[in-house]
Amino acid sequence: MRDIQLKNILMLIMIVMFTGLTGCPQPPTTREEITKFNSLKTLKPSGYPIFTDYMDYQDLTRSIDMSLVYFKRVPLTREYRYAKDIVTAEQMIAGLVIFKEFLDTHPSSDALNEFIRSRFRVYKSVGNEADGQVLFTGYYEPTYAGSLKKEGDFIFPVYSKPNDILQIDLSLFNEKYKGHSKLVARVNKKNKVIPYFSRKEINAQEKFHKKSIPVAWLKSRVDRFFLEIQGSGRVVLDDGEILRVHYAGSNGNAYRSVGRYLIDKNEVKKEDMSMQAIRKWLEKNPQRMDEVLHFNKSFVFFKEEKGGPYGCLGVEVTPLRSIAMDQKLFPRGALCYMTVDLPEKKEMENPEDWKTKSFFVLNQDTGGAIKGPARADLFCGNGEYAEFTAGHMNKYGQLFFLVPAVE
Repeated sequence: MRDIQLKNILMLIMIVMFTGLTGCPQPPTTREEITKFNSLKTLKPSGYPIFTDYMDYQDLTRSIDMSLVYFKRVPLTREYRYAKDIVTAEQMIAGLVIFKEFLDTHPSSDALNEFIRSRFRVYKSVGNEADGQVLFTGYYEPTYAGSLKKEGDFIFPVYSKPNDILQIDLSLFNEKYKGHSKLVARVNKKNKVIPYFSRKEINAQEKFHKKSIPVAWLKSRVDRFFLEIQGSGRVVLDDGEILRVHYAGSNGNAYRSVGRYLIDKNEVKKEDMSMQAIRKWLEKNPQRMDEVLHFNKSFVFFKEEKGGPYGCLGVEVTPLRSIAMDQKLFPRGALCYMTVDLPEKKEMENPEDWKTKSFFVLNQDTGGAIKGPARADLFCGNGEYAEFTAGHMNKYGQLFFLVPAVE
């Protein structure tokens, strides 16, 4: 049996490598290489924005420390591309350290801008084709009531990574696939390697929990869906203990937005779309829940971990200081500066009344819907304000990257 499975896996690898397969990583095209090369544009000092931080640098040092943890884990010679420039992990560390030390002086706005002009190069995301802006959305760490076992109202499992899931790293067979996503698959009853179960197929299996042991059980299917969208969360148990659950993997199926689906079906107006609007619609239309949720074939699995939540760098993300971006286009762990409309701290303002805020963040995470140079996702933390901000944030702004000037 094992020999047959391995034979099928190797056969699948050969098919992918020589003929291509829909939905699997393909060799980068010339256009993709150009996109990587041109995701950032270099600014002259005269074109730098006026740097300020509306939060007065609160928690910025902590977020910098998290990027430093990441950079100290990788080889010091690892290279990161900024437009036409290459910066090593060692240089990234040096830049973050001097920026952090400068923050300890509690600089004025003038001192901050002079420091950046003299010690850093600044790049800007090319953004979208229309006006060079970046669309910012938000995510947060939700909190739901739950149980460690199926009982009472707690009937919806938060699944762990299944024991029958396969991950095939094609880069081990050919260097041209380096940096591409792993192939997620399974072996069916005919001993053929095929894509892993979709959301609909998983939900249809009454005994799926036997191969994907739940880390917790929730009361609401909608809660579980939003937990997947956020990628991590807190489960409050009956005794008051808080269980932290984090992303452990996915079924490899492509992510598709149910918000976009509801807009296209004229169920929710585009201008009214928010996470809260999706939840309200689903709870009001339970008979159509399968139709809408199954539109997104992607399914996320979880694991229990202490601390967090963690981004794709394996370090904790910091509220309003960590962003998720397309890690294939933008350098990981980078110091960034963004301008975008946000509500006042702890205020639940109408999104139309949000004012433009400018502040420093670090690129420490990624997401299934965060693709291309014109998308970024801001981590908003946990609690009521974080849920409100993340749920309603759909604003255009600008994004800059700061790198130590190296002679």
